[in-house]
Amino acid sequence: MQIVTTHKNTDFDALASVIAATLIYPNAVAVIPRSINPNVKSFVSIHKDVLKLREPDDIPIEDVDGIVIVDVNSWGRIERFGKISRKEGLEVILWDHHPIEGDIQPTWKCQEEMGANITLMIRKLRDMAVRLTPIQATLFLTGLYEDTGNLMFPSCKAEDAFAAGFLLEQKADLTVLGSFLRPAYGERQKNILFEMLQNAERLRFNGYSVSVNKLDIQGHVDSLAVVVRMYREILNVDAAFGIFSERERGRCIVIGRSNVDGLNMGTIMNSMGGGGHPGAGSAMLKSVNPEAVEAMLLELIQGNQQASVQISDLMSFPVITMSSDTTMEDAAHILREKGCTGIPVVDDGKLVGMISRRDFRKVKGPSRMKSPVKAFMSTHVLTIDPGKSPMQAARLMVKHDVGRLPVVQNDSIIGIITRSDAMVYFYDILPD
Repeated sequence: MQIVTTHKNTDFDALASVIAATLIYPNAVAVIPRSINPNVKSFVSIHKDVLKLREPDDIPIEDVDGIVIVDVNSWGRIERFGKISRKEGLEVILWDHHPIEGDIQPTWKCQEEMGANITLMIRKLRDMAVRLTPIQATLFLTGLYEDTGNLMFPSCKAEDAFAAGFLLEQKADLTVLGSFLRPAYGERQKNILFEMLQNAERLRFNGYSVSVNKLDIQGHVDSLAVVVRMYREILNVDAAFGIFSERERGRCIVIGRSNVDGLNMGTIMNSMGGGGHPGAGSAMLKSVNPEAVEAMLLELIQGNQQASVQISDLMSFPVITMSSDTTMEDAAHILREKGCTGIPVVDDGKLVGMISRRDFRKVKGPSRMKSPVKAFMSTHVLTIDPGKSPMQAARLMVKHDVGRLPVVQNDSIIGIITRSDAMVYFYDILPD
């Protein structure tokens, strides 16, 4: 018997991938875990007759000689069937879009970083010229949209968008999709969020704002990921973590959400035995106390900071500067000659101001061009540390409507980053 299965707490991308696998491997039996996302549970209950799904307890493990695993690459995250990992002669086929390698050693695999796992399988279905029903196309698009944030998450690839277009051509119903992607947020979730906000703390790690919140919960609570996402947005931090302790069951659920490249939730949660994507991840830990989980998490956060692209990698140096006694006439000449829109003003090695082209609007009459730049320069100068990220620089420039930021270390100006430098990063044209 060949089966298709996926990870616990099954989301729409996982469910879609299971159904897609049954089209690629027609003799395979679709098996989904008992623990599934609440929205997925609603979808399954309505479409039970057409999906033909089985539960793990329905399958005799001794009869399984082949397994297709989708949207996960760790045996520990597969309900019950992790026990057959050492079965002799077992054929293991893996379809996974996560960039982090797991402990599954497949006979064959399609493992490629993609916004959604279903995108990889749609590629195969198109090659096979499989015609989809509207129900299948709708489910597949729901999984694709959920895992890519409606094609807006940074992990989204061009092929995800092409796959979405293909599914719409196959009559995927956006109205049905929208009804099942609504987050389940009720009274229990609201109370948990309120309690988290009352005890909220903000931490700083290399310029990133992070909040870690521990909370005891009674019994199973759906949609904790929605609560953590809202918590991060309300606190306006770069990353937020919820550690939810179910003491009667002896386990902790850890959920993380991030909106910065430098804090990769997938990498952090993978180190805790879970998984996820750069912006979202989760892990389940048993027989541990919340304080130990928090200590482990903080250590992982500090070790996970992505230092590959920092301001120091993008800034221009050495920096062209001028003294505050430089005349406006000479300043205009320097700006034209160097092709700059602004230049830092430095006296005795200390940054005292910034003179830019817009400051010349204050000059009334030709005679004023003989005045020193200190009469017209901006004295409130925003600066940035070389270890900060391009995203942080961009936020400062947008918020304060400035075109450049001096890079300062130990009270000395060591470089300058401009809007153009930031765009080099955002549009992925960094030099090799």
